[in-house]
Amino acid sequence: MRAVIRAAGLGKQYRIGSRERYGSLRDSIARVMTTPRTLFRRRQDADTRREASTVWALRDASFEVRDGEILGIIGRNGSGKSTLLKILSRITEPSEGHVDITGRVGSLLEVGTGFHPELTGRENVFVNGAILGMRRREIAAKFDEIVAFSGVERFIDTPVKHYSSGMQMRLAFAVAAHLQPNILLVDEVLAVGDAEFQRRCLSKMQDVSHEGRTVILVSHQMNQIRRLCESALWLDGGRIQYIGPVGDAIREYEHAVAASGEAPGASAHFRRWELGDGGHTIKAVNRPVTIRAHLRLSEPVAGGHYGVGLYNHRDAVVAGWAFEPVSLDAGCHVLEITIPQLPLQPGTYQVSFALFTGGNNLTGGHLVDKWIGVPPLTLDVPPLAHPQDEWAGVLNVPATFASRSPNAAPALALST
Repeated sequence: MRAVIRAAGLGKQYRIGSRERYGSLRDSIARVMTTPRTLFRRRQDADTRREASTVWALRDASFEVRDGEILGIIGRNGSGKSTLLKILSRITEPSEGHVDITGRVGSLLEVGTGFHPELTGRENVFVNGAILGMRRREIAAKFDEIVAFSGVERFIDTPVKHYSSGMQMRLAFAVAAHLQPNILLVDEVLAVGDAEFQRRCLSKMQDVSHEGRTVILVSHQMNQIRRLCESALWLDGGRIQYIGPVGDAIREYEHAVAASGEAPGASAHFRRWELGDGGHTIKAVNRPVTIRAHLRLSEPVAGGHYGVGLYNHRDAVVAGWAFEPVSLDAGCHVLEITIPQLPLQPGTYQVSFALFTGGNNLTGGHLVDKWIGVPPLTLDVPPLAHPQDEWAGVLNVPATFASRSPNAAPALALST
């Protein structure tokens, strides 16, 4: 496969701080009359302030993306992800380095990107298509498909300024994906849509890739990145920390976040969690799994309830465990549960922890704390069931297949 994006030493520097204040004509004349010595000193001070008020949002980024590839870009807020996409979409110019792009680029960087608020949805579809270099008849041929995908048929002749953010995003994604750009850039906008629309968007991006076109996706939802992308690029502090297979990239990123002590998002009592052998990633199937939570109590728990749950990317409970009665003194504790095996599909799962005292939520118990663990649990294991995600279900269990006539021994045996 040929490279459609080649970036070499990309960097972007921004100037921060206040703008120079505009003054009156009298102020301008006074500045002109300033003595050269004072003027020179002020210029030196201004140069110093300019140097001190700049920040590199991106630095020394070099990579290649090939046609048909789906590349995920991950990293914390402020790591340079959106800046990189703006450079690739030519919204902003790099301060250093260069990037060579082959083919037409379609981008969806913000809700309603490229839409004129006074124009109707119909008019904006044709305007966006024209910007992408498409002829009117090409856009017209795709128009019905775009509108059907977006679900805004009733409002297609209404000015976009009256659309909700969700409606704008649906139409913008439909336009960007259906007008056949060679490269599709998508930046975290799918969070605006509901779960069903997100599923359709992910499916559409897979279709785009199968057609030989390239997709670059920025998302904080690691389950989306893992399920959709083949490779991922991790940015931190404006620099590339890792680029490679998606499972390895996510694991490196999540380990770094956990080690930094940020992740954290600790609650009032739950401080952190990890697996029994350390980390937050399961890499082997059919083995016992220990989930360990670190807890700090300001008051004792008596006759309480401890619960642990796992949620998939649709926020559906896929497994849950409850233990009672639980009694704990005030102070620090490590709570462990061990599961004989966790035969779930590969992917990312949220782990929830809940602790009650004096019973549970059905018997009048008092909630001490509830926490969604950070980072999430990752199952980096091979799929053992159906190879297509939409049919694989929740469980990751192997099966065997045999074919035989009613009165004969099995003639064929296959396994997943």
